[in-house]
Amino acid sequence: MHDVNSATPHGAETNITHTVDYLKFDQEPQFQQLRKRQRSFVFPMAVFFLAWYFAFVLLAAYAPQFMATPIVGTINLGLLLGLAQFLTTFTITMWYVRFANAKLDPQAQALREQLAAIEAGTPIPAVSTRSANSAGSAVPSVLETEGTDRA
Repeated sequence: MHDVNSATPHGAETNITHTVDYLKFDQEPQFQQLRKRQRSFVFPMAVFFLAWYFAFVLLAAYAPQFMATPIVGTINLGLLLGLAQFLTTFTITMWYVRFANAKLDPQAQALREQLAAIEAGTPIPAVSTRSANSAGSAVPSVLETEGTDRA
C-alpha cells in the first residue's frame, strides 16, 4: 500500500493540500453579488409575508366581525384568509425555488468550482475574477492570487 503523505523518490511530497482563505473569499465580488442577489429576493419576500401574516393575526384579534363576514354558506372571510396563508407560503416557496434554480445556483456552482480548484491546487476555472478599485483599474482578486503561491 502506498502512503499518500510519503515522499516521492525526488523528495517532493505527494499530498499537497491548499487552504482557502474563506474570509478573503467572502469579500470576492462574485460572492458578494451572489449574496446581494439572494438577499434581494429573500428580504422583500420575508417583509411581505410577515406583513401579510401579522395583518391576518391582527384582523382576527381586533376585527372579528370583519373576519366573520359570510362568503358562501358557512365559509367566512377569516377562513378564506387563513387558507390564503397556506397558499401564499407554497407560492413563495415555488417562486423562490425557480429563482434559485435560474439565478443563484449557476453562480453558486461556479464559486464552488473555484473553491474546489483552490483546495485541489489546480488552475482556477476561467471566469472574470478582476474587480475595480476606487481608481477604476483592475486589481487581482483572491481567486487569482491564491493560485500564484501554490506549491
